[in-house]
Amino acid sequence: MEPIIEIKDLTKTFVTDEVETSVLHGVSFAIHPGEFVAIMGPSGSGKSTLMHILGFLDRATTGSYKFKGRDVSQLNDDAMAAVRADEIGFVFQAFHLLPRTTVLDNVMLPLVYNHSVAESSRRGIAEKALAAVGLSHRLTHVPSQLSGGEKQRVAIARALVSNPDVIFADEPTGNLDSKSGQQVMQVLEELQGQGKTIILVTHERYTAEHAERIILVRDGLIVSDEKVAQRQSAKDGELKK
Repeated sequence: MEPIIEIKDLTKTFVTDEVETSVLHGVSFAIHPGEFVAIMGPSGSGKSTLMHILGFLDRATTGSYKFKGRDVSQLNDDAMAAVRADEIGFVFQAFHLLPRTTVLDNVMLPLVYNHSVAESSRRGIAEKALAAVGLSHRLTHVPSQLSGGEKQRVAIARALVSNPDVIFADEPTGNLDSKSGQQVMQVLEELQGQGKTIILVTHERYTAEHAERIILVRDGLIVSDEKVAQRQSAKDGELKK
């Protein structure tokens, strides 16, 4: 099966006030459709920079990045924005929900900018996404009326409405208690079961072990890329082989 993401010798250097800072140093790997992969590393390791490049939020300095077989370096800014809108979804640690807007309207927001979705269809798509994360009973609530775990599940629903092929989750449990974190990880596991490719960015080993595979990044280099021997399962807190 052809990789959905394939990078070779990827580097990233930031230049500010004539000072160059190299963050990634020749990173290479491939991710196939339907995989659940964790990119793990300590603060400053380069993992977030790598996610921003993979998620079309930034460009590599050198190296090759192919997404679904397409050479990303050949895409202009408009084409990259179209991929972000239609083919990938993001879940961030800070939720990024509009505070005075209902749960339903927060989830519908990406569809406003997706011209392929008719206005009459937006509500139904958003309701289906919220049902998928177990929040059909929270449609008219605003974020201040939700728990942290519920806010993150709203963010996941928002990432789902464009039916993306890949979901990037950047420290999705970082602001949550353990029970809420388990609920969020269970949603991500279920989405993988439905065929989504999940890329989780985290500094926590326990969270990373919910994935099938862990890519460990340190000082801008991949130091290991291994299958998880005993994968954590958010359902009932079990381990699965």
